[in-house]
Amino acid sequence: MTAMDPILRPSGSRAVLIDGKAAAARVDAAAREGALALAERLGRKPCLAVVLVGEDPASQVYVRNKIRRTESAEMTSREHRLPASVSQDEVLALVARLNADAHVDGILVQLPLPAGLDATRVVQAIDPAKDVDGLTAASAGALVLGAPGLRPCTPSGCVYLAREALGELSGRHAVVIGRSILVGKPAALLFLQADCTVTLAHSRTRDLPALARQADILVAAAGRPGMVGVDWIKPGATVIDVGINRVDGPDGSSRLVGDVDFEGALATAGYITPVPGGVGPMTIAMLLVNTLAAAARRAGLDLPEPAARMLTS
Repeated sequence: MTAMDPILRPSGSRAVLIDGKAAAARVDAAAREGALALAERLGRKPCLAVVLVGEDPASQVYVRNKIRRTESAEMTSREHRLPASVSQDEVLALVARLNADAHVDGILVQLPLPAGLDATRVVQAIDPAKDVDGLTAASAGALVLGAPGLRPCTPSGCVYLAREALGELSGRHAVVIGRSILVGKPAALLFLQADCTVTLAHSRTRDLPALARQADILVAAAGRPGMVGVDWIKPGATVIDVGINRVDGPDGSSRLVGDVDFEGALATAGYITPVPGGVGPMTIAMLLVNTLAAAARRAGLDLPEPAARMLTS
């Protein structure tokens, strides 16, 4: 199966799982191939700089995974750790130095930042040409206009996985639940660029379950565990579950769950992403592709194939 061949679902069976780990491995391999080709043209490896402020355990895990996969993809990773007590000006000064460093192609500031730091100011200080998270105002504007630019990683991964399941997306109705600037809004725009008819919904949408049942592609990104019940899902729909929620069990243990009632959805959906192992791995995969794209564009070069085919727009 190629990266964009649709997954085949046997008629009358339970939902097919969209394997985010396998998809991410294919994207990582394409990124590695692209990085090797680009390094020959640049005379150096593409470089991603990651800024981690404070000691948040989840952020430390995310950063370790990003560094590991960046280096496995034959790119240079630079980690910049700052204490939680750092001042706003010190963080901004570091971002300014990374902006000015010709050997740094991408900059990622790991969120959330500790209390007392203005994450918006820090993110907006990143050079848009190095904004591999796709979160600056310039990147958002380019997305709205359909102009070239770096797209947010998690929404890009959602579109990629939907294409893996369905192949062509044109004409399908995508309903995105959640309106955050990190996932919901950019996901809606990316599905629109894929020629879907898009509805952006949220917790205050009237009769949200009925609206969700109209979706050919249902993207759950509300951040509420189990919010999307089986009666929200049109039979045969493709469900992309972005939620990552840690819930405690009666025995004191904890587990990760999505925004979708997964067990219930298995009997109704056509395709569904699991949590974990669905959208999550794709976020770093698209980060690698964005870093390559940033390196190529800054040097006035085309992004090598097959990495170029991994971009959502």
